[in-house]
Amino acid sequence: MSKQAVLLIAHGSPEQVEDIPEFLQNISRGRPMSDAVVREVQHRYSLIGVSPLTCMTVGQANGVSRELGLPAYVGMRNWHPFIADTLKQMKADGVEQAIAICLAPHNSRTSVGLYKQVLLGAGAPFAIDFVEEWHDHPLLIEAFADRLRTGWKRACEQHGSLLPVLFTAHSVPQRTIAEGDPYEAQTRETAALVAAQVPEIGPWRFAFQSQGMSGGEWLGPTVEDTIKSLRDAGHGGVFVQPVGFVCDHVEILFDVDILFREFAEARGMKLYRAESLNDSPLFVRAVADLARGRLAALEGACGSGSEPEKLS
Repeated sequence: MSKQAVLLIAHGSPEQVEDIPEFLQNISRGRPMSDAVVREVQHRYSLIGVSPLTCMTVGQANGVSRELGLPAYVGMRNWHPFIADTLKQMKADGVEQAIAICLAPHNSRTSVGLYKQVLLGAGAPFAIDFVEEWHDHPLLIEAFADRLRTGWKRACEQHGSLLPVLFTAHSVPQRTIAEGDPYEAQTRETAALVAAQVPEIGPWRFAFQSQGMSGGEWLGPTVEDTIKSLRDAGHGGVFVQPVGFVCDHVEILFDVDILFREFAEARGMKLYRAESLNDSPLFVRAVADLARGRLAALEGACGSGSEPEKLS
């Protein structure tokens, strides 16, 4: 039997403010960033103290490894450990087959597509089955629903009334959706599936967050516009559950916990948030279950004598 492994892929994030300029150069692939952008990103990171993305992702990989009894590796697109370096380590460790899972369950060429390009460019020296999407995996939905149910109930008790639920996901340029990108439909489907498991929340809203400043129009509605709409409808608070992210990082700890909370408070509203999946046992089981099925199929393809593709 071939030596198998799992590769978890994420965006990457530095843990020190001093590394922000180099990090931004990696994101832009060497294109110059204005001093104003660098300073703003440094400011945001300084407010949250440290980005836990890498630490959380390594913890998730360790959990998946325990579930499967197989090695699980972490590769980042924009920061250490870089995908190419991780592939070299996997080869040195004797890995012959691997499943690559993006920790962005919704398929978009602006995220998952870019990760796949990096894998192709790195020239993986063993068979890799690349998971394009897994936004509707039952255990992923259950993990989000568990966080929603627990956090919403607690927040409603604290607030003294039932709170409207607002699901969010990272925005993308509108042109990507116009060109056939499935991202918007998949993020909304995830929210609907999660809400269906927690029917007590009643009617809910969906918005896109963290819109960029380049590339034309970005997908909405925005969180800010939705908060104003809820205020105008007479609500004094809102409960936010980001379903486009699987762990804490700057888009959660700054955009939601600081920026959106201050925006809501300036309009007389309280903002509450669901705990991120982070080290959720249900989430770890979701990733492990996804990998288990794909690894079995990959081994079957090799056992049949057919030559597996490096990426699929």
